[in-house]
Amino acid sequence: TMPKEPAVLRQNILDTTAAILACGIDPKKCFLFRQSLVPEHAELAWIFGCLTNAPRLLRLPQWKMKRASQNSEGTVGLLTYPVLQAADILLYKSTRVPVGEDQVLHLELAQDIAQHFNKKYGEFFPVPKAILSEL
Repeated sequence: TMPKEPAVLRQNILDTTAAILACGIDPKKCFLFRQSLVPEHAELAWIFGCLTNAPRLLRLPQWKMKRASQNSEGTVGLLTYPVLQAADILLYKSTRVPVGEDQVLHLELAQDIAQHFNKKYGEFFPVPKAILSEL
């Protein structure tokens, strides 16, 4: 949600990939891809954004905290980031999502979006449930 220099962004992508592989993720057993190369993420986020009202997003505590830490009114990208997260989850019809306590409200938004979409257009997206770690 913050502008990055292209060279820094490219290096961050490589560093993140290396860290994921160093953690033991086996690319022979899972899919590892760069989200920005899959246009359906942004396309579904746009559709979901058209189904989500702004007051709901403005009430999210993460929006309030990050906006305050940026000492500004915040950007549209920051405001709508939870909608993109919902698209990331629902695009793959996820049923269980590992989240930290700080992301429970964002998952609840994804659940609400799935339910709203299904009610309006017919059953399509499963409503994902949280997997919370005790750690």
